Amino acid sequence: MAGYKPVVIQTFPKLGEKITQDTLYWKNYKPPYNYAVTASSRIHIYGRYSQEPIKTFSRFKDTAYCATYRQDGRLLVAGSEDGAVQLFDVTGRAPLRQFDGHSKAVHVVDFTADKYRILSGADDYTTKLWDIPNATEILSFSEHTDYVRCGCASKLNADLLVTGSYDHTVKMFDARVKKSVLTVEHGQPVESVLLFPSGGLLVSAGGRYVKVWDILKGGQLLVSLRNHHKTVTCLCLSSSGQRLLSGSLDRKVKVYSTTSYKVVHSFDYAASILSLALAREDETIVVGMTNGVLNVKHRKPETKKDPFPRRRRPAYRTFVRGKNYMKKQDDVLVSRPLKTYLQTYDRDLKSFQVSKALDRVLQPRFRVKQPEVTVAVIQELNRRGTLSNALAGRDEKQLSIILSFLIRHLAEPRFAPVLINVAEMVIDIYLPVIGQSPVIDKQFLVLQELVEKEISYQGQLLEALGMMDMLFATMIRKESTSVFDKSNGVSREQEQDPSSVSV
Repeated sequence: MAGYKPVVIQTFPKLGEKITQDTLYWKNYKPPYNYAVTASSRIHIYGRYSQEPIKTFSRFKDTAYCATYRQDGRLLVAGSEDGAVQLFDVTGRAPLRQFDGHSKAVHVVDFTADKYRILSGADDYTTKLWDIPNATEILSFSEHTDYVRCGCASKLNADLLVTGSYDHTVKMFDARVKKSVLTVEHGQPVESVLLFPSGGLLVSAGGRYVKVWDILKGGQLLVSLRNHHKTVTCLCLSSSGQRLLSGSLDRKVKVYSTTSYKVVHSFDYAASILSLALAREDETIVVGMTNGVLNVKHRKPETKKDPFPRRRRPAYRTFVRGKNYMKKQDDVLVSRPLKTYLQTYDRDLKSFQVSKALDRVLQPRFRVKQPEVTVAVIQELNRRGTLSNALAGRDEKQLSIILSFLIRHLAEPRFAPVLINVAEMVIDIYLPVIGQSPVIDKQFLVLQELVEKEISYQGQLLEALGMMDMLFATMIRKESTSVFDKSNGVSREQEQDPSSVSV
């Protein structure tokens, strides 16, 4: 048996997503921190790695619905259910200013680009602009006909404000003319809006759609994205502006490229998503969910390469000596034979211990992590004609392992041709002992159903292939006939009536 050939393990392509630079970038986040959050009359501020809030603002009569920082991080503004808008200093706890003017819950607050005014939108259909130093109302816009649930202020022009409403419209207001200067129809209740850093593009989310509008062309629709299965609730831009993120009630966060507007990555979460935010330089992604959990993921810092790598020791030259030697005409090359080591299952097969070889590949490290090895050994046993001998004589525990492996991998297309034959052998061998063990009986029923389904699917597939073959054959016959007719220059009518051909 000196010429024994090891079992060839067939390689299969791995199914799954295509690995891209975006996949590597967005997957480079550490396991998340989860914070329990409930809707209350408090606003909590958490540290980067702290499980407990480092500061709490609790001067609200009713539930606080929204809050945002000023760009310098020193002031915080929040809106509550009673219609109040309160301004806080981050270092203190008492509100610096309170703006009373809305009659219903406030869902939108934001600072303008000049840092001295505040935008607010509420369920009373109004959008208001407040002056921070004087704590007075500057403007009030009442053009929406339903709840104002989202909005933002332009970071380039302090007079431009954008709001989205449940009346299916997105409006851009100009504080200088005291009215809206642009209106776009989204088509569904608008849940979130944002402006690109350049100020030329507007994004709206509502229903299952994310739509991008060109402001410079009068609100022309550029693209409509429908990649979510449920309502899109929130939007966010990466720090570079090259990636757009959307969160939805379908428990997914989609990442789009802002050049092609294609999905480049997707995050899965445990519950429906209500809010989404990215920290500076995309170092942290924060997601709020309907189950009261605030999920925080931190991106791993990129390892910097040493610009001055350490020089290798001179002793390394001894290991590479002669590798670059060029063979001359009179030289004789003497190669050392490489010794090959057989795997444990190959040793068992070499010594004709078929049952032992099957036991080897049914161990967890093979049947769970490398099922292709188990299938390859089974296929080799079947080729030798000793598979039935290796399957026979098993006790309850060993038989349960074989049945569980068949149930798990029988429906996989790459293993089905081999494992269906194995399943039929197992059923034939152990059919007389059915009824002695409830565990084995249950597995047998599941296996039998899987085999019947697989056979039924293959029968349907053969029928479909037969119909497709007939269609293809008919098409080929028609094409060949038409080519023949054109080449002769004679039509079918002329063939039937030769007298019609002029001489």
